[in-house]
Amino acid sequence: MLRHVGRRLATALPSLIGVIITAFLLTRVLPGDPAAYFAGPAATEQAIAEIRTQLGLDRPVHEQFIAYVDDLAHGDLGTSLTTGQPVTRDIIARLPASAELTLTGLLAAVLIAVPLGIAAAVRQGSWIDHLSRILATSGVSLPVFFTGLLLVYVFYYQTGIAPAPLGRLDIFFSPPPQVTGFYLIDSLIAGDIETFRSAAAQIFLPATTLAIFSLAPIARMTRASMLSVLASDFVRTARANGLSTWRVIVVYAFRNAMLPVITTLGMVFSFLLGANVLVEKVFAWPGIGSYAVEALIASDFAPVQGFVLAMAALYVLLNLLIDLAYGVIDPRVQMEG
Repeated sequence: MLRHVGRRLATALPSLIGVIITAFLLTRVLPGDPAAYFAGPAATEQAIAEIRTQLGLDRPVHEQFIAYVDDLAHGDLGTSLTTGQPVTRDIIARLPASAELTLTGLLAAVLIAVPLGIAAAVRQGSWIDHLSRILATSGVSLPVFFTGLLLVYVFYYQTGIAPAPLGRLDIFFSPPPQVTGFYLIDSLIAGDIETFRSAAAQIFLPATTLAIFSLAPIARMTRASMLSVLASDFVRTARANGLSTWRVIVVYAFRNAMLPVITTLGMVFSFLLGANVLVEKVFAWPGIGSYAVEALIASDFAPVQGFVLAMAALYVLLNLLIDLAYGVIDPRVQMEG
């Protein structure tokens, strides 16, 4: 197992190196001058030049890159000019908010899309199959930011069912004692039901937005994979032996259809990490997506580079977990690997 994990991490190392180089170069070619931004509109050319020298932006690009890599080797992602804090500290503080939102949205999508895909495959051509197609088409057709704004308009502005989309908690509540960084879990650990309700109410709309965005690929892959497995010989044999429909579908068919679904979940999670940037801005969610956007507007290089590197590391970790899940679901995959 450890050898397998080490081999996977070794293959991901070139990708991380490529991400570091690409993120560094892209931040240098983007329009905008951080020295001019932070000097202010009334600053003189001399003042801007002094700030540029202090930031090291007057040095050749290759020297800046060498200094950046050296800082990375020492665990230093730089300092954010907008917050005045180390980027590592900012990311650690904001990452739980993004992770909680993404995982909640993905969990909601799975709880809806997987049963829907199974039912659509079992009852092919029925009304539930057509409903699955309609939901899938709607989910991929609506831009994620438009879905978020539409939900805010309906559930907050028109009906008042949802609270104001302003962060992770209502202004009258304080964050629970931090254990995991997830307000839903930490409030339950603390036994604070009122804070849990507030956190659940705040996360409902943004998580629903992400769930709608990710419903389509999960439901369609579940349906397609189940259709393929249901047509297999071992499923027909199980039915011929008199096994119940529930046992045939859940124990035999779905277990063998899970590998493509797990792969799709990994892809959807990576898509949600990108969609998080827009959703966090719509709902004023204090995650690393909004943090990166604010830094990008201010031409603040270090947070943008730290955000890209953090997303790449999460993607590598996700792929590793998917590989390990393959071995748990189907031991033959691990043996062949």
